[in-house]
Amino acid sequence: MLSVLRVHLPSDIPIVGCELTPYVLLKRPDKSVITDDVTELNPVDGHFLRYRWYRIQSDRKVAVCSVHPTEQATLQCLGCVKAKLPVAKSYHCSPKCFSDAWQHHRVLHERAASAVNENGNEEEEIFGRFNSTGSTTSGMVNMSTSQSNTSLSNGTAALYPAAVTQRSGGETWFEVGRSKTYTPTADDTGHVLKFECVVVDAETKLPVGPTNTLLTSRVIPAPSPSPRRLISVSGIDVPGHLDLDGRISSGGTFTVLSYNILSDAYASSELYSYCPSWALSWTYRRQNLLREIVGYRADIVCLQEVQSDHFEEFFAPELDKHGYQALFKRKTAEVFGGNMNTIDGCATFFRRDRFSHVKKYEVEFNKAAQSLTDALVPSAQKKNALNRLVKDNVALIVVLEAKFGNHGIDNPGKRQLVCVANTHVNVHQDLKDVKLWQVHTLLKGLEKIAASADIPMLVCGDFNSIPGSAPHALLAMGKVDPLHPDLAIDPLGILRPAAKLTHQLPLVSAYSSFARVGVGLGLEQRRKMDPATNEPLFTNCTRDFIGTHDYIFYSADSLTVESLLELLDEDSLRKDTALPSPEWSSDHIALLAEFRCKPRTRR
Repeated sequence: MLSVLRVHLPSDIPIVGCELTPYVLLKRPDKSVITDDVTELNPVDGHFLRYRWYRIQSDRKVAVCSVHPTEQATLQCLGCVKAKLPVAKSYHCSPKCFSDAWQHHRVLHERAASAVNENGNEEEEIFGRFNSTGSTTSGMVNMSTSQSNTSLSNGTAALYPAAVTQRSGGETWFEVGRSKTYTPTADDTGHVLKFECVVVDAETKLPVGPTNTLLTSRVIPAPSPSPRRLISVSGIDVPGHLDLDGRISSGGTFTVLSYNILSDAYASSELYSYCPSWALSWTYRRQNLLREIVGYRADIVCLQEVQSDHFEEFFAPELDKHGYQALFKRKTAEVFGGNMNTIDGCATFFRRDRFSHVKKYEVEFNKAAQSLTDALVPSAQKKNALNRLVKDNVALIVVLEAKFGNHGIDNPGKRQLVCVANTHVNVHQDLKDVKLWQVHTLLKGLEKIAASADIPMLVCGDFNSIPGSAPHALLAMGKVDPLHPDLAIDPLGILRPAAKLTHQLPLVSAYSSFARVGVGLGLEQRRKMDPATNEPLFTNCTRDFIGTHDYIFYSADSLTVESLLELLDEDSLRKDTALPSPEWSSDHIALLAEFRCKPRTRR
């Protein structure tokens, strides 16, 4: 008879909105072991599996801390409640937790006050006074003294549904699911889930053998960071530019997002031991990344480190629901030795209502390496040369046609094309020559496209190169100083003469615009910039490295920067001090720029 050997969950901590799929190990009568889902429609040896999910609710109401979601809340901020902010944001596990989080928590209050409160005197009444010792003199309630309050709720939904399934002692079990997988809802927050699995006779529909059960930890809400705003750099603070939720692109502008999302294959607990295991799991990260990406509402999205299977099974279909068309270029596999489904690549998405696809180019640096060695390297050295140059990296270049108008009176009806390059130069830091050669190869290819059409260029990606490095200098300045220290490493002679390391594209880093802003919210961003390089202080932040590797470059002769997504600072990462974290699911941060096409004069 079919029997269940083992049942367990990949992660013990369930999160609202993240699918739970138990691992069920089965033994067949012939002693073989399977992990297939044996349903009533596809029984095995006359038996199938019946599943049940229950929410266990004790008579004691529980809320979870907004900062430490695995901890029970003991305090609630009344300012959040009165301002009608999401109730989950109001809970804290201790006075110290509230004090430590106040610098970030107060931002929620300030934004709510600026949105709905015209009388500045009311702000103190609503939000309480926070003194220099980090404690409130009003505005907080100790939840241990208010347990009798029966109106405790999760958002607008009551914690307790009306129907009772089973009751045992002080616990009530509500049935919430009848399939193998279950996605916790907001109603589950703060409660333990129970999963039951039993073998059932296909004819009698009666259970045979024991019921296998497992209990989870309390369901926690998905942590949500404070929204990042879009900051105007055009000199005019347009209110719509300051809030992504309220932004509607004007006719002649469009937004571009670049984001290394951290491939699951690289997200190991050894590398990121500081990140909780549940927050590092792909089932959690994919939902958190999707929420973030969709929330930016970018017209063009360039993602790096997208696994092939995740592109096909998750990102392409999910972003399709939001109106995006998807293109993908998988890395080549001459070096890669793992499962081909998990090899990553570059994915570019664009909104169908804003752009149409004209042409796609694929750059495989391995092929360029083969051509280079055939032309320059003696036969006896080719193997060593290829071992150094072949790194499986690729670039995806897409030509799009805008469906919005910004053609100017001089060119009525002229097509507005945009060329978008998306790449990940994933090369070890010791191979500076290879990194620079790949960037130069990409730029020479883009030069050919630019020569064939009057077209704005966008170059996005993770270049694994800090500001001031030779690849960054080539991108931003169009050339590399022959005395640059990066040129000292060139065992194959592929960088000589240094005079050839040039390009004619008028590229400028979008985020350097923050360095030129002297007023308003843009001024606040300048302290998050490196004044020596006019680039962000960091776009990649782990325990071992903090610095900038990601860029959005644009052709300054045909595009202008209107606004930029605000940068994070180390304080914004709260207690985590490194990425990924429960709030931010990659070790990189997303970059986003809003561009306006310059009117083109007739030639």
